[in-house]
Amino acid sequence: MRALVMRRLLEMALTLFIVSLLVFFMVRLKGDPISVMAPPTFNQEQIAGLRAAWGFDKPLVEQYVLFLSKAVTGDFGQSIQARRPAMELVFERLGYTYLLAAASALLGLVIALPLGILSAVRRNGAIDVVSSALASLGNAMPNFWLGLMLIIIFSVNLRILPAFGALEPAAIIMPAVTLAVGTAARLSRITRSAMLEVLSQDYIRTAQSKGLSQQLVLYRHALRNALIPIVTVFGLQLGWLLGGSVVVESVFSWPGLGRLMIESINVRDITVVQAGLFWFALSFLVINLVIDVLYVYLDPRIHYN
Repeated sequence: MRALVMRRLLEMALTLFIVSLLVFFMVRLKGDPISVMAPPTFNQEQIAGLRAAWGFDKPLVEQYVLFLSKAVTGDFGQSIQARRPAMELVFERLGYTYLLAAASALLGLVIALPLGILSAVRRNGAIDVVSSALASLGNAMPNFWLGLMLIIIFSVNLRILPAFGALEPAAIIMPAVTLAVGTAARLSRITRSAMLEVLSQDYIRTAQSKGLSQQLVLYRHALRNALIPIVTVFGLQLGWLLGGSVVVESVFSWPGLGRLMIESINVRDITVVQAGLFWFALSFLVINLVIDVLYVYLDPRIHYN
């Protein structure tokens, strides 16, 4: 296990290095941030001084080496707009994004597992047909459209839920539901497939022939052995929720990291964009590491050489 973790940590370091390269050079394709920072009254000499003050007058390679040397210590520079450390702004918003992703993932899991299990047990029955239809609809439904529909129904017409912000605890309900729909749709289908494969195995028939109850066979024998693909997809969905929350946070004005990224991109605040993208990548890599470790505990037959 220790060798697995060490190897994964080395792979994470290499991946983060590649991410730093992509983030550094690609965010600069949008244009010169000094053109946004400089007031209209600035002349060319003042603009050049401003560019030198922020280090944008140096060659790109030199800028990257300086950026990387500071990034390894968690210093991504000052926000061009807020005049505050970029990582400080990221940490202020990160909790909201994690809260929304966790609530969405939990809600999606609570919906998907029972539906997937029932669909497998009652294959081609009414529950299976309805569940498949709902899963297809959930996969096809765009997040932004669903979010707008929820706002129209529950905020504009019924006036029972806040439409924007995070000032009230109930404000998380609609964005969490919006993200959970797609998660539940994908998880329910993979749960159904995994359960169908396990239920066809000989040891399940042996357990049933011994007179064990249906619930015991399903949850102790079948579901446990079907968890590997379910956990894999759940981990991928959790990573997707962290990155995919950008649109939903904008729709509901949720003060998370995704909305901060959109605001920073619009004003070309590249230091905040770099810090946010780096943290998204790090979060996704940590999730993958946790999933790899969980494999060993879920199935002792799995060994990493």
